[in-house]
Amino acid sequence: MALRWGICSAGKISHDFTVALKTLPSEHHQVGAVAARELKHAQEFALKHSIPRSYGSYEELAKDPEIDVVYVGTIHPHHLSVGVLFMNAKKNILCEKPLAMNLREVRELIATAQKNHVFLMEAVWTRFFPASVEISRLLSQKEVGEVKVVRVDFGVPLMHVARAVQKELGGGALLDIGIYCLQFVLMVFNGEKPERVQATGFCLDTGVDEAMSVTLQFSGHRLAICTCTISAELPNEALIAGTEGSIKVPAHMWCPTSLLVNGVETQYPVPEPGLPLNFLNSTGMSYEAEEVRRCLSKGLKESSRMSHADSELLAEIMDEARRQVGVVYSQDSQ
Repeated sequence: MALRWGICSAGKISHDFTVALKTLPSEHHQVGAVAARELKHAQEFALKHSIPRSYGSYEELAKDPEIDVVYVGTIHPHHLSVGVLFMNAKKNILCEKPLAMNLREVRELIATAQKNHVFLMEAVWTRFFPASVEISRLLSQKEVGEVKVVRVDFGVPLMHVARAVQKELGGGALLDIGIYCLQFVLMVFNGEKPERVQATGFCLDTGVDEAMSVTLQFSGHRLAICTCTISAELPNEALIAGTEGSIKVPAHMWCPTSLLVNGVETQYPVPEPGLPLNFLNSTGMSYEAEEVRRCLSKGLKESSRMSHADSELLAEIMDEARRQVGVVYSQDSQ
């Protein structure tokens, strides 16, 4: 029986997610409804993607009895309120990253999921790419020996994008793209909490971080260095250096389609889209959708690959990094 999806918000990322779902078998995934804050936008989205029902409010989608799971593609300051709305309506949730604005909000979402006995996962799509799964396999088999240093960078020019620079929209390099660097490190170290977090960076006049570098120190003399910026293009690579070799994501570390393992390259192409996409390799969101289906078919309320604990640790580290650089959102004082 197909998993029946509801799409919350009719923006660019929701478009790409819906296109990604269409690359999967229709007997496994179907989109039943879309909701936006304006009915016109929902109707246009529904027409483009051949979705049977469209709503002009999220409340209507929450009440739809024919929806099993909701993909939340709103801007992140809305994730808490929207997530609580759907989970209180007993809907399972796949929520875009970051799961919420800070650790307090993340914990509230997790508590709401547990109270309502529903599935909740932060949509850190990177973790479900075949290349990422292969990295975890290689590390578990000690293919590069003991990991000593991880280096990740992600920088793209986003200064012209309001969502990236405005504080009330949840802007800033760390929450928007730096999160990919941090989650990569935590994936490599299998969810281990770092012993020390050191962050340096600087803010725009709007009060959000333009660039940040975060160094994570782990037990056993292991180090990770993450750099992110919304003002310049970086190589966007990831390197895992071990005592007996290395693993490199040579480009697009947030949506990887190739790996260099001790100098030998392997390609992992993503599915071909049926409609034009807004973001690079977006059909790779099909992998996280399949993980949701797998979990729900087994009655699981969270994914072991991106668990509630993973989301909590990610938020905790980002809170600390923001504190050191001086990035404060209104949600931090509540």
